[in-house]
Amino acid sequence: MAPRDIAKAGLCIGCGICVSQAGPGQVAMEWDRYGQLKPSGDPSWLRAPTHAVSRTCPFSPLARDETALAGELFPRARHEDALIGRLIAAYLGHAAEGDLRARGSSGGMATWTARELLRAGLVDAVVHVAEAAPTDGDRLFRYRISRNEEDIRLASKSRYYPVELSSVIREMRAVPGRYAVIGIPCFIKAVNLLRREDPVIRDRVAFTLGLFCGHMKSARMVESFAWQMGAGAESVARIDYRAKDASRPANWYRAELTLKSTEIRAEDWWHLADGDWGAGFFQNSACNFCDDVVAETADISFGDAWVEPYASDGRGTNVVIVRAPEIDDLLRTGREEGRVVLDAVDAAFVAETQAAGLRQRREGLAYRLSRRRRHRPLKRVAPRADGMHWRRRLVYRLRAAISTWSHRVFWLARTLRLPGLYLGWARTSLHLYQAITYSRGPLGRLVDRVERRLGGAE
Repeated sequence: MAPRDIAKAGLCIGCGICVSQAGPGQVAMEWDRYGQLKPSGDPSWLRAPTHAVSRTCPFSPLARDETALAGELFPRARHEDALIGRLIAAYLGHAAEGDLRARGSSGGMATWTARELLRAGLVDAVVHVAEAAPTDGDRLFRYRISRNEEDIRLASKSRYYPVELSSVIREMRAVPGRYAVIGIPCFIKAVNLLRREDPVIRDRVAFTLGLFCGHMKSARMVESFAWQMGAGAESVARIDYRAKDASRPANWYRAELTLKSTEIRAEDWWHLADGDWGAGFFQNSACNFCDDVVAETADISFGDAWVEPYASDGRGTNVVIVRAPEIDDLLRTGREEGRVVLDAVDAAFVAETQAAGLRQRREGLAYRLSRRRRHRPLKRVAPRADGMHWRRRLVYRLRAAISTWSHRVFWLARTLRLPGLYLGWARTSLHLYQAITYSRGPLGRLVDRVERRLGGAE
């Protein structure tokens, strides 16, 4: 499939791997009207079904899947789990060195590992997401290459914002060295697919560090948060999606905006019209067809421990999956020296911490695939709808509808300069979703009564 075909089918995640393979000035990653990054430029290039590009797009039907890639990459990771893939070991814990835990969204282990790879001389630089510079135009975050520990430390935190890899891929080709790349599952998959095609990138990407992922948000979420905090989108200088407070549970997300006037405004996610992550507001459509929650093709992966008592620990706790022996050695040494606190856990524990995301990417994906007739991607999950309870099917359909229509309604409200149009729709959609999913409010109680009356009809 050509890049334009991928985008039209709703399967472009905006990673920029295709653009990184184009000639200078041919194409670039640009914003679409929904605040998502898409390839734009030379129409003949965008329409050409180049085989190398088709094999490196993470959602292309010609690309190898995560199981096949992991089998090639991690022959020494002999443990294999149906939900989290291959692994050498899994851990629960946090960084104990400096302020890494306090600065990170979770336990600080991703930043610690990136710094440790640099400190040990295993890499020369780290490719990661950081706040954009004023010269970067209208982007709040972008990928950059850091070559010292302090720059890596300062860029810690979660970024629920579109970014792309094309410029850093080109820089890695131009500047020799050993690089570690940090990214969400589909981005890490794309980098590994490119390594199979491009010998220069294969030699220069020494390690990949994956971040567990629920889904990709569009840039419009920042604008919506600004509207709801009484600020214009153009006045936002920076955003902290998960302002940390050790006295509050880790899963009580609080968004903090810093305005260009230096004023800070903040609000808890659950008070925002589109702040329920699971409802899927501003979700990239490609995320509906992803079956990898834990970055199965990364040398090491990091997520939040979303089970008690860790979910209530505001200091943050990571679950970690290790697939590369060299990195496992670093973690074990760090533990022995007291620089990290890690306890071994099994695959079942890791899966439990990500139960909601895995259900969405397994059962939910099977249902979504069963409803898709055209451009159905090849996934490790087979299409299936039979045997699924009607309420679960309704939840998955509501999520899909919210993820699609949030882009469209926001675009209309933004065009007409009527924030209330979107916010009214979002609140109504959220109440409906929460009534069906969590049995909240009178409608939720009504659905419960219907469910009890139907009993075992399904």
